[in-house]
Amino acid sequence: MNTDTAEAAATDTTEVSSPADGGGARRLLRRLGGPAVRTRLCTLAGVIILGVLFWRLGTGAFLDGLRRIDGPTLAAALGIGLVTTAFSAWRWALVARGIGIRLPLVPAVADYYRALFLNAALPGGILGDVHRAVRHGKDAGDLGRGVRAVVLERTAGQLALFAAGGAVLLTMPSPVRDQVRHAAPPAALGLLGACAVVLALRMNGAPSGRKPTAVRAMLAEARQGLLSRAAGPGVLLSSVVVLAGYVAMFVLAADVAGVGASVAELLPLALLALLAMSLPLNVGGWGPREGVAAWAFGAAGLGAGRGLTVAVVYGVLSLVASLPGAVVPVARWYAGSRDRARSSAPAAPEAPRPRPRTSELPAGPPASDGPGPVVRIPRQLPEVRSEKYASKESARAARSSLPFSAVPSEGRPMTPESV
Repeated sequence: MNTDTAEAAATDTTEVSSPADGGGARRLLRRLGGPAVRTRLCTLAGVIILGVLFWRLGTGAFLDGLRRIDGPTLAAALGIGLVTTAFSAWRWALVARGIGIRLPLVPAVADYYRALFLNAALPGGILGDVHRAVRHGKDAGDLGRGVRAVVLERTAGQLALFAAGGAVLLTMPSPVRDQVRHAAPPAALGLLGACAVVLALRMNGAPSGRKPTAVRAMLAEARQGLLSRAAGPGVLLSSVVVLAGYVAMFVLAADVAGVGASVAELLPLALLALLAMSLPLNVGGWGPREGVAAWAFGAAGLGAGRGLTVAVVYGVLSLVASLPGAVVPVARWYAGSRDRARSSAPAAPEAPRPRPRTSELPAGPPASDGPGPVVRIPRQLPEVRSEKYASKESARAARSSLPFSAVPSEGRPMTPESV
């Protein structure tokens, strides 16, 4: 028994260390690192964050935020959402045109609204962007460029958020100003060092073959889509307007929640919450935003519960601002069904047009030949066709066609000369 057990253990060890099992382990790791697994893990992380917040702070802050929302607040949220969505769609259209894809503004606004609604309604917070990237790529006939256009557009928005957040958190009072000031010099030195390395490689004339073709194409598209003269100013302006709209939504949520703080005090807290929203550990945007808002408001002396209420109100207002995106698929489905019904309906036969009678035709111009008298051509009267007259004429023609026929005329008798 012991020998058999040892042999079985040796066999198991050999099988575990075999290359086939190593390949299986690698496949398992790939599956664990796949997009679907990452989405589920991020959703689970967002649920855990919300559960911890409700466990520590209770559900009173959540319910209090819902009770404070009224009709004028929802109307203001819809207005702010219209502005931010329109400018975001304009930024997307500019980036798409910069890399060589046509994207009209009106369809871009509709697709962006639908993407925002899907981001807010589905786990992960990015499935709407994935949908609009794939759809636009298929419509344009280039799936790769469609996806890269959305990636560059989202990158432009994140860069604007990071730049504004860094500048505000460095200069204005906030719970993390000291930490940011301590971390800013090493980060700036690292960025300068990376730029110096890239510049040195370009000045030394490194062989272009060392750089992959895909990387060169990606960098060229990034320059054309974000930094070109045609797209750069519009991308910058739209990013600033969109970020200002997000901050205005947060200030509106703080006002609804009853936070007695000025805009200057709320600005760093709003940027901290927006930076937390960029983390993929959320459920439709919920999770890190509420946690960071509760911590930041508590550190600023405004109360952690009040920060959670503000974050909840902001989340509800953002969801309401994206609700027009739910109408877009329904409207397009209805328009498509109507077009299919029209194309499948049999065409009605055209009624034959009546031929005009000869008397109804307009008379032609008078015929003239030089200075002589004008000869007018009379109009042709309509041909009268009747069964009675047609039978007599046919009979008369038949009789006259005989070689020896003689028809009495004007009452005169038939003579040998008439034969």
